[in-house]
Order: sequence, then C-alpha cells, then structure tokens
Amino acid sequence: MNISNKMKNHSVEKIGGTSMSDYVAIRDNIILRPVNTDSLYQRIFVVSAYGGITDRLLEHKKSGKPGVYSLFADSIDDDSWQQALDSVKTAMFDINTSLFQNDTPIENELLGQANQFLDERIEDARRVLLSLQKLCHHGHFALETQLATVREMLSSIGEAHSAWNTTALLKHDGTNAVFVDLTGWRAEEHVPLDQRIEIAFHDLDLSNQLPIVTGYAHSESGLMSSFDRGYSEMTFSRIAVLTQAKETVIHKEFHLSSADPRIVGEINAVPIGRTNYDVADQLANLGMEAIHPKAAKGLRCNNIPLRVKNTFEPDHAGTLITCDYVSEKPCVEIIAGCKGIYALALFDQDMTGNFDQYDHEFLTITRRFKAYIVSKDVNANTITHYLQSSLKNIKRIRRALEEAFPEAEFDQQKVAIVSAIGSDMKVPGILAKAVNALADENVSILAMHQSMRQVDMQFVINEDDYDSAIRSLHKNLVEVHEHGRAIKLAN
Repeated sequence: MNISNKMKNHSVEKIGGTSMSDYVAIRDNIILRPVNTDSLYQRIFVVSAYGGITDRLLEHKKSGKPGVYSLFADSIDDDSWQQALDSVKTAMFDINTSLFQNDTPIENELLGQANQFLDERIEDARRVLLSLQKLCHHGHFALETQLATVREMLSSIGEAHSAWNTTALLKHDGTNAVFVDLTGWRAEEHVPLDQRIEIAFHDLDLSNQLPIVTGYAHSESGLMSSFDRGYSEMTFSRIAVLTQAKETVIHKEFHLSSADPRIVGEINAVPIGRTNYDVADQLANLGMEAIHPKAAKGLRCNNIPLRVKNTFEPDHAGTLITCDYVSEKPCVEIIAGCKGIYALALFDQDMTGNFDQYDHEFLTITRRFKAYIVSKDVNANTITHYLQSSLKNIKRIRRALEEAFPEAEFDQQKVAIVSAIGSDMKVPGILAKAVNALADENVSILAMHQSMRQVDMQFVINEDDYDSAIRSLHKNLVEVHEHGRAIKLAN
C-alpha cells in the first residue's frame, strides 16, 4: 500500500498543546491562513492534547506531580487514581463547554456529542484499570508487566479528545475536516505504526478533505516505550515521510529565538529565520525541543524541511529547518541551557587503562533507571555524567554504582548547563570570548565542552548563575551582531 502515490504537493502540520487550547487562534491563524499556498486543503494536521491534559493523565512533565498513570502505577490497593481520573474528566468536560458555547440547538447538540465521545473513552479506560487492578491481586499477574500498555491507553485519550473537538468545530465553521483516529481504540489487532497510518489515509482525498489526526498513534511496538512524551512528533514525522510531504510545520506558542526572551528581554531576543537539523538536535538535548531527534531523523533522511511557526504571530515566516543550511558567516545563533541537572562523578584510581569497563557499567545503570544523559566528562580516573532526573532517581543510580564499584569515590551536585549553538561556529577565539563573557559576570565554570563538529559549546555552572550566564553570553556572542528582525529570515 503506497499512499504517497495519491498525495502530492501537500504539507503535514502539527499543533502544540498550548496552541490547541485556543481554538479561535487555530482557526484564524492556522487553518484559514495556510503557509505557502492559497488552498485550505492539501494539508494534514496532527494535534496534541489540550495544554495540561497529558500532565494530568500521566504525570507533570516538569514537576513530576503524579497524574492518573503515576497514581495507578504506585499502588495496586490505592484508589486515588480514580479521583484523579474524575478530576481530569471534569477538566475535559469544562474544555468542551468552553468550546461549544451551547447558544444554539446545533451547538447544544455538538456539546452533547463531544461529551458522549469523551465519556465513552474515559469510562472504557476506568473499566480496564479496575479489571487490571483486580486481576493483579492474583499472584500469577504482575502489574509492572502491564504498565506500558496502561500509559499508552491513558495518553491516547488526550489526543482523541482534542482531535474530535477540533474536527467538529471546523466542520461547524464550514471546513470539510475529517477526524482521523490513530489511537487503535478497541482495535481487533495490533499493527505496526506505518501500517496503521497507511490504512487510515488510504481513502482520504487531500484536495477537498482536511484530516485532523490524533497525535497519539497505537502500534504493536508501542510509541511511548521508545519516545515517551515525544510520541506525537513521531506520529507527525512518519505521516510526513509516508505521504512524502513537501514541507512540515510545527505550530507553537513562541518563536524559536536566539535565547529565552524572559531572561534576555524581548527586545534583545531575535527570532531564528533559518537553521539546520544539527542545531535542532543540540536544542533537543537541552530539553528545548523544536522536534524530537528521532522524529527529526525521518525528515532529515528524506530531505523534508521543517518550519516552526508562532501560532499567535501568523504573518511571521517562522524558522525554516533544513538539512543543508549553514550560516553565511560563522556565528553563534542561539544561547540555550537547562537547570536542575545532577552532576554524578565516579573516581577510581583503577580506572586508568580500564575506562571502557567503568563507562559501560555507568551507562548500563543510568539506562536502567531511565535518567537522561545531557553530557559527560572523562579523564584518566574519573567519569562525570550530567543527568536530567529526579533526586530520588539519582540516589538510586548512585547506590547501584556504589555496589558495582565498592572502592570508588562518588560525588554529586546540582548544576546548570548553558550552551552557545550555531550551524557554523568555526570562529577563531570564540571559546575565549565566551569564557571572558562568563568571567565578567563572576560566573564560575565547573566544566566545559567544545566538540570538533563546531556546532555548540557547553559550560557547566552553578544553578544560581544560570540567568546571568545566559544574558552575558547572549550579549557578547549574539547581540553584538545586530541581526535586526531575525537571524537570516526564512523564505
């Protein structure tokens, strides 16, 4: 089945959760203002859940506050997950009420349909969880073996909710929108992701239909086991690759800029007009994803450009990300970073000459506890990993390492990482300039890295110095060039 033969000259576009929460902005700034075309059609939209909903269904992405999934996973005898499910159901019904104003008989009917659709999904999930909870009280069944499936099921509710609502609203507003449900809800068989997409798109006509697609897609291997919260971007990427899209677009609530405007000031932050997938990967490594790296790989390998646009500034061309872009002159394009990083160092005099054994065990234990490695340092007798995880998890990793290397010495501390990033940073003296910029603000550099690829420099610093480090690096490496409206305007 080759669905790309039926689809030509179209785009695949993804709408983020914060944008999804403003239907009027979606309709007026995205649907009715297509990028690089006069037609409302020849576009496929992949939608995220409404802002905050996936956090409540799973756990808060940043704070770790437990949602329905976390509460269910932590105790087989505790019914607190049911209270959380009731709470998120109420919140989702409130969203429906705000979207379908209930001022006319048609809107009243749509609200009833929206609530019925949502109620069926949530109560289906509740029945499954109750049955699983009961089953796992039997000694032959372990809850842990089912948790990946539970996580997938709960995730799917958020995207199904937003996609169904958006389709209904767009139809009501005169657009021939089509709800494309990739969640596999009540599906009779498990199929690979690509096959699920091909089946769903086989009979669609992009010349007069506007597909609104769930960001979650069910597959036999499970998207979340590989991509966790990046699953919607993988769905987006695979649809683009399988349909051979001419361009992809991600609509967010902000511009991809030279730095966080909240830190350097809106007057100083400059939107990025052009960059490449290499830069996008560096940003993703710091948790500032333009797109998940594995999703970007499909676009990159198939030479499909990606545009990142601000939903609330539709006249701005956004950031165009391509495979081959390199800045006309070597320069720093972005200052980015992340806080809440734990530096975990292992020192052992016996490591000299046996580095590979220590590093392999360190990586194995880190992977077992699912901590994300942002960076690492090595020398003759020390390995330091910079990990993004909870303190509770870091302590577990340290205990496991202490058991594996009983004669080693360990140290851990909370740090921040700031990074200067660009598509071409082969500028003589730029490292010295960056170090001087930090020294001028009395920022102590705990470690630093610059690879031969010359696309980024990383500085490990104390958390308290994070904002001043970002401001100083931006002032000395970016603002001095006076880029104007954007760093290389997108087409």
